[in-house]
Amino acid sequence: MGHKVHPNGFRLGVYRNWEAKWFAPDKEFKPLLLEDVRLRRMLMTRLKNAGVARIETERSSSALTITLHTAKPGIVIGKGGTSVDQLRDELEKITGKRVRVTIQEIKKPELSAQLVAENVAAQLEKRIAFRRAIKQSLMKTMRAGAQGVKIRVKEMARVEWNREGRVPLHTLKADIDFGQTEARTTFGRIGVSAWVYTGNFPTEAPPKPQAAVEEPVESGVPVGAAIGEAPAPLAELVQATVAAPVAPESPAAQVTAAVPTEAPAAKPKRTRTPKATTTTADGGEKPKRATRARTTTGEKATTPKTPRARAAKKKE
Repeated sequence: MGHKVHPNGFRLGVYRNWEAKWFAPDKEFKPLLLEDVRLRRMLMTRLKNAGVARIETERSSSALTITLHTAKPGIVIGKGGTSVDQLRDELEKITGKRVRVTIQEIKKPELSAQLVAENVAAQLEKRIAFRRAIKQSLMKTMRAGAQGVKIRVKEMARVEWNREGRVPLHTLKADIDFGQTEARTTFGRIGVSAWVYTGNFPTEAPPKPQAAVEEPVESGVPVGAAIGEAPAPLAELVQATVAAPVAPESPAAQVTAAVPTEAPAAKPKRTRTPKATTTTADGGEKPKRATRARTTTGEKATTPKTPRARAAKKKE
């Protein structure tokens, strides 16, 4: 059996912050928790068409602050702010405290997993084919700049899912948003879950620039000491003394006399000594081979090569 871990709860306290930011003693914790759940259900039901992706609550001793992350802030605010005023009055009646409502707009709704799941659920309620609805949502999310997205549609005895890109669920530093909702159809309820991977959380803090404190110096003596002031403890640590400049020595001009170098003597040419002539059986003399003078190793022959003279054989 696989152990499924909620992606938001897996990163809670490490890279993600809590949606409910308040503290209460043991006796007051239970009623405040139930009140928080009722408020969230009421807001999600009333603002169903406003594209609310996240609700944050923050409590103080006498006030309650609710932050709504929505893709359509105009629907929440209403004409002239009438919708927000009515919503605030209802919340104050439920809680009995002063309520402050803050609205934050979502710039890219396609990158919010909750809104992606609600979009697929709305298409299923309109009897659109689930494969077509999933495919369209995947393409829109990837075009918006996501590195990976996964959508799963599940009913009682059937599960269908599709994925685009990569969704590293086991990587703790991966920024993965998770959302789920239900599609209420005539033949039952269908659960829709969505995972959106937008990159990694920043893990390295930018280096802080170090401010250097230096005391002005004149000719190697601090200004404070020249005036007669007592140096401060910090000034003693950061005093920078400048060494007296040393005049560079002028190098003596060295004149080197050019010594004429003699050209290397050319090697004498070696010639072959002619061999003694020999006589044949008929009493004739064999012709001598033509001799060539060998050139030195560094020189090349300028005259073209001539073929060697071959001795003519006489037929008997």
